[in-house]
This record gives sequence, structure tokens and C-alpha cells, in this order.
Amino acid sequence: MFNAQLSVQTVPLFDQHQCYVVDDALAEPERWVQLAAQHRCEFVMTSSNAYPGPELALPEPIADALDACFARMVRARLGARRTLRCYARLAMVTLRPENLLPRQWICHRDRFNVPPEQSVAASVLYLFRDPALGGTNFYRARRQDGLEQMVHDSGVLAANEFGARYGIERGYMTESNAWFEKMCTIAPRFNRLIFYDGSLFHCGDITAPELMQADPSEGRLTLNGFFTCRRSVQV
Repeated sequence: MFNAQLSVQTVPLFDQHQCYVVDDALAEPERWVQLAAQHRCEFVMTSSNAYPGPELALPEPIADALDACFARMVRARLGARRTLRCYARLAMVTLRPENLLPRQWICHRDRFNVPPEQSVAASVLYLFRDPALGGTNFYRARRQDGLEQMVHDSGVLAANEFGARYGIERGYMTESNAWFEKMCTIAPRFNRLIFYDGSLFHCGDITAPELMQADPSEGRLTLNGFFTCRRSVQV
């Protein structure tokens, strides 16, 4: 699945946080695009997360291979020592800005409500060639007072009520606002794989939503991974 010789580039984000970038990750990336196209009708929208488009869950052996790459390349660097669970999917951003739900107007975290002794890491593998489709933005919270309530309300309030209460406009988040400061953008590149701490606020850098489409051969196709891990023992 992955090339035998891989190297990791470390990209500082903010504070002590870093993103780990692996270029030319897959041995045959075009085959993954073809696979997604062959299974296009099996991609489905889900209400279990804030992803703005359809997803296709990948079988366990693929998740295991992704986890093996994660463990070998970056797991220890993210302060983890053992993977407890791993999930992998193919996904495409397809929603128009006017169709986004409030929770899709803001950046998000992949925390999964794990206990303190566990952590969550995440990965994105870009399977598209047009950089205009967008990479990944990382944000730092500007304020803590009311933050958790705002995030919660983004999932339960109607769009007009949420926008009026928190001063957040409908659409993809690509810049800073009163709640979050954009700290870094990781540019996309075909067959580029990035790993990061899932507790960091992040989102896709969708500056050209008119380019989003449900065609895996032309759209913003990614392979995403999520790793629930046991934290390393702090000495």
C-alpha cells in the first residue's frame, strides 16, 4: 500500500504543535482514485460528524496498513505509544456553502470523547491534483469563555439562530474570525499524507467551493484516518 522509502517533514503549527508531512506516500495512488470511482455509488452522507460530503468506509486491512505507517513514522512524535482503534475512509467535499449546517461553518476537533489517558491522532491523504481544491487549515482558539457552548450550539441550533447568536457567517471557514485565529495552512499535493493531533481545531481550506463535485476523478478526494491511542507515560 505504501512506498517502502518514506521520509517525514515536520511543519510547525503553533505553540509546540506540529504537523507531520509524508510526500509520495502510496505506492500506486492512481489505483486509489480508480477504486473510489468504481465505488462512487457507495459513498454516503453521514450525520455522525461534520464532514461536508459523502464518505466510504474502508475495510479493516486498509485501516491496519494505515495504522502501521502511522506507528512507524509519527505515533511516538505525537505522544502516543499504542493504537487502540483505527478507522479509515475515503471522502469527498461536495456541499455548496448555502447547504452547510452551522457545525460546518467552523473548524472542528477529532476528539471522540476519549478519557484523559487516551488521545486521538488524525491523517489526511490528498488524492487530487488541482491545488485549488484546498489543503488543511489549523486554528488556535482566541477565547475560552463560551467556546465549548458555541461548539455545542453549532450542532443543535438552527442556522439563523446560530449565526445571530455567535456572529458567524454561513460558508466554509478559510480565515480567522472572532473565535479562532488561523495559524497555518498545509498545502495539498497529490499523494501527500499528513498526520496531526486530532485535538487541534482544523478544517479543509475550501476557498473555491464552486470546484467541489462528487466525481472521485475530479473532486476533492481524500483518504482519512483516525487513531485512538494510549498516551505515552510522562516521566
